Amino acid sequence: MKELLTYIAKSLVHEPDKVFLDCVEEGGAVRLKLTLSPLDKGRIIGREGRIVKSIRSLLHAAAAKKGKKVFLDIV
Repeated sequence: MKELLTYIAKSLVHEPDKVFLDCVEEGGAVRLKLTLSPLDKGRIIGREGRIVKSIRSLLHAAAAKKGKKVFLDIV
């Protein structure tokens, strides 16, 4: 999941070298904290949150295969 999110985020932003991902696993849940350049947050969120909703859907599908829940925070 971590590799998937890193690949997607770096593909969408203008400054891929400023993309950092922190992963914390707590039992059956995984919390991903995505840190970006302030100018790139809008590119990841998208209009009305459409892009981030799609990213979260992909992460939920990947987590379901492993029997876990996933949460994504954009900082």
